[in-house]
Amino acid sequence: MSGKVTRLWATKTRDDEWWSSFVTSPLAIIANSVAVDVAWMTPNRITAASFLFAVIATVAILLGGTGWFIAAAIAIHVSHILDCMDGQMARYRQVSSPEGSYYDRRTDQVQVAMWFGAAGYAAFVQTASVIPVFLALIGIAFYGLRGYAKYVALEIETTRDPGYPAEIARLKPVRTTTGIGFALRDNLLWFLKEQRKVLAFDEGVFIFMLSAALLFDQLISMLWVFAASQLFWGSYKSWQRGKNIAENRTRHLQK
Repeated sequence: MSGKVTRLWATKTRDDEWWSSFVTSPLAIIANSVAVDVAWMTPNRITAASFLFAVIATVAILLGGTGWFIAAAIAIHVSHILDCMDGQMARYRQVSSPEGSYYDRRTDQVQVAMWFGAAGYAAFVQTASVIPVFLALIGIAFYGLRGYAKYVALEIETTRDPGYPAEIARLKPVRTTTGIGFALRDNLLWFLKEQRKVLAFDEGVFIFMLSAALLFDQLISMLWVFAASQLFWGSYKSWQRGKNIAENRTRHLQK
């Protein structure tokens, strides 16, 4: 079993997002230690299951109330663990495909819109104010802009230089510095360094932030943070990519 877990750890995304890195992705590895040997469990089916739990979480948020909010927080985490599992399984079985990667990323984008749209509606029901809905829309729009700007920049740069994607891939690899076989000190240092990723306010942060807001019924505060962080990062990333195109720079494109 330990040998299998070691091989599964090698499939973990090297530059995982915050919370994914040290919580949901390791939990996915534990689940995959059993799942990878079950023939009918495929990466695409796990992607579909992940999205199903995302829909369940959305419905639970819309229904509202303490019990449904707790159920939604659990479903969100189950969805994200499954979201980590599909890629790990594909890499472990060596069956990764462009099609699978495409649908995995599209469902990720859609579920963020569903979750925060539902949270905006739930906060509207609580307060009878349209402000939470507006905050949710701002956050969703500028979060989408982050990914859109990335892929527009990639398309423009590839048109100018067909070798650009290969150069980006060369810059992307991250060295493994933690996990099974590494000293406790190495793992603790890695864990501490991972905490700075919280400032990126990406999907890995959303899993924690939205779940905590549901558990403690703090949707309004969470939506203000969501809207402000995405307004900043969406605007900044878009400006940065435009500047890189103008200066003809080659940099690893993070979302």
